[in-house]
Amino acid sequence: MSVYTATISWALEPDADFPKGRYSRAHTLSFDGGVTTTGSSSPSVVPLPWSDPAGVDPEEMFVAALSSCHMLTFLDLARRAKFVITAYADTAEGVMDKNDHGAYWISTVTLRPDIVFDGAEPDAATLDGLHEAAHHACFIANSVRTDVRVEPALAPHPV
Repeated sequence: MSVYTATISWALEPDADFPKGRYSRAHTLSFDGGVTTTGSSSPSVVPLPWSDPAGVDPEEMFVAALSSCHMLTFLDLARRAKFVITAYADTAEGVMDKNDHGAYWISTVTLRPDIVFDGAEPDAATLDGLHEAAHHACFIANSVRTDVRVEPALAPHPV
């Protein structure tokens, strides 16, 4: 068993009006590896100035966690299949909708990996198989009920 920690810290600013919802949602996210960054609610959820658009919001972290997990798993599976990858980029996108009960949730996350191989490249079926295997082995994807889609870039890259 592994344990992962994140410390979330927030404090009310002196000039805030908490009862009226006029307070900053900016907070600090500190991870067990030593990285600290600013978190906030999304400005699309809580309007400015109460959100910090420079902060990472929970919805972005969720999408990034799925993308990162898929990438790390894919890289390992491709390596084991004897493919060499020199670059991997993904502009992942999450869509927030209302569920059947009217509650908001991230219903779909679409991963769009764009991969550069050095030397032999997998054919389309092999590439699809590697993505499918990575999706099923990804710890984060196995932890959520969101529809996670993988739409790899189709254009081949020069070596």
